[in-house]
Amino acid sequence: MSFQALGLHSQLVDTVTALGFQTPTPVQQQAIPEALAGHDIMAGAQTGTGKTAAFALPVLQRLLDTPEKDLKAIAESANAKPQIRALVLTPTRELAQQVFDSIAAYSAQTTIKTAVAYGGTSMKAQVSAIRAGADILVATPGRLLDHAYVGTVDLANVEFLVLDEADRMLDMGFIDDIKRIMKRMKTARQTLFFSATFSKQVKKLAYDILDEPKLIEVTPSNSTAVTVEQMVYPVDKHRKRELLSYLIGSRNWQQVLVFTKTKQGTDELAKELGLDGIKAVSINGDKSQGARQRALNDFKEGKVRVLVATDVAARGLDIEQLEYVVNFDMPFKAEDYVHRIGRTGRAGQTGHAISLMSLDEEWALKAIEDLLDTRLPQQWLEGYEPDPTIKPPENRPRGRSAEKRKAKAKHKIHKNRGRHVRK
Repeated sequence: MSFQALGLHSQLVDTVTALGFQTPTPVQQQAIPEALAGHDIMAGAQTGTGKTAAFALPVLQRLLDTPEKDLKAIAESANAKPQIRALVLTPTRELAQQVFDSIAAYSAQTTIKTAVAYGGTSMKAQVSAIRAGADILVATPGRLLDHAYVGTVDLANVEFLVLDEADRMLDMGFIDDIKRIMKRMKTARQTLFFSATFSKQVKKLAYDILDEPKLIEVTPSNSTAVTVEQMVYPVDKHRKRELLSYLIGSRNWQQVLVFTKTKQGTDELAKELGLDGIKAVSINGDKSQGARQRALNDFKEGKVRVLVATDVAARGLDIEQLEYVVNFDMPFKAEDYVHRIGRTGRAGQTGHAISLMSLDEEWALKAIEDLLDTRLPQQWLEGYEPDPTIKPPENRPRGRSAEKRKAKAKHKIHKNRGRHVRK
């Protein structure tokens, strides 16, 4: 099947062809015709499946198809405020920039203008880009509300709304921001909802904002790409770094994305790998956008072999032909495992997902296997076998919410004569 067979204009087809795309991916084959027909979409698509083009191309075409008289009406109702016609919400700065770059490339031969807005950078430049007449705005929820509060944008006439990686936005606590954004928009719009996983909370949000959506799932919900070879290596926690260095060095891995649980852990691990003679850099939410971008560029250009990141910082990273992803720390949420290893095996390419699991993380592996409904292969590496004298913990670590409930029950606070007294 060709892009033209999906109903796209020859202008857009010529552009994507020039960009090197010949055949639409499964999610594009299913989503583009439905979106062109004006339907709301609820799509389950992992990273690397071509989902950006799946929503960007039909939105661009529908914007181009809008009669001039409708455009004039929108402009007259603007009250001197820039009118955004299409809004794309993403969870992270990196993903926002990636989506913006893609849309700008797809629309290069059109009159459609696109702007991007996210935190960590100056609002002044973003305001200038928006006021220059942006038809499409790609933004993170928090920064979009900043612009809305100061009057940079008016969302009342948004015709197309895209939520990209909606599950991650909920994981990052953006649900209240999303609700505030929705209140500023009209209900008569087309909404395209993309998510790699579908928890109950994600489904509830989808059905709250979608109108009789077309369900599209190119892969089973909460699944991993078949092109990714997965392996779990049990190892004592204090020997994880040693094993990681051994794997990278002995197997000559040249480009490796490594996940840790904490921001501090990224910096410490990158430093330790450097002492082992392996060039590594780290990215996390505490670093400036400039520092994060420099680290990512060095990794993409092969100046360093390892990029160590947290889940949040790595969201939206688009690294071509990334072959190795390593879970140095097992993820606390099973859904994050799907997102992590989705960095490799993209667009049908092969990839390897390696997990280093200590005994106190066995509960995390079980949660992942329950989510995927499969058993992940395990292998003990000679010389790095776990110490059999170490007893695994009996129970999974308490979640933060459980600890808060316990503390609240133990230290009730009540008012007594106008003062707060611990009971």
